[in-house]
Amino acid sequence: MAQVRRAPLADQAAELLLERIRSGEWALGEKLPGETTLAPQLGVGRSTVREAIRQLAGRGVLASRQGAGVFVTALDAPEDWDAVLRKAGVVAVIEARIAIEAEAAALAAERRTPADLRAIRRALDQREAQRSDLEGHVDADTAFHRAVVAAAHNPVLLDLFDTFTPRLREAMIEMLRMRREFGGDEDHEAHADQAAAIADRDAVAASERSRAHLRALRDGLA
Repeated sequence: MAQVRRAPLADQAAELLLERIRSGEWALGEKLPGETTLAPQLGVGRSTVREAIRQLAGRGVLASRQGAGVFVTALDAPEDWDAVLRKAGVVAVIEARIAIEAEAAALAAERRTPADLRAIRRALDQREAQRSDLEGHVDADTAFHRAVVAAAHNPVLLDLFDTFTPRLREAMIEMLRMRREFGGDEDHEAHADQAAAIADRDAVAASERSRAHLRALRDGLA
């Protein structure tokens, strides 16, 4: 059985426990052995085991249930979003945007307020005005899509969109610079059609137009 060899002990104990969980030693929902069993296996004291369990609970891998013990709630600890997005290709990011924005567009059509609609139309006008400047166009395009997601009135979807923005901006600028063309009439009309569907409270059309636009963007990169 592998044991901890260097400080900080709690960090290493947590990593050893995580490795054992990843290897399938304990199934999802299974109860871990007690501290008196784990401590000698890891070569640390019970207080270090408790701290390691607290670390993994904070990462969503374990959960302590009072009077019942410690249970496995995930089979791995996810990386933070920044690390995930740095590794992800732009196609993967756009596919995630499809999942978020198609649903957000449908919700926006159902929930949008007059203020939301004004914000979407302002963003659409600004997008049209930024057809000649590459970086300005990307930023105006992002602002339009964000206005649609904001109109869904779902803070989780908006937070996810904002998380993607820096990675996507960099990739879009690079892609459009290579293409040497952007802001065409057909592209702008697709965005205008989406805004119109939201204004008409047509959730199906708003979702379909969002999905079609982003799929075309993805397919152009694949």
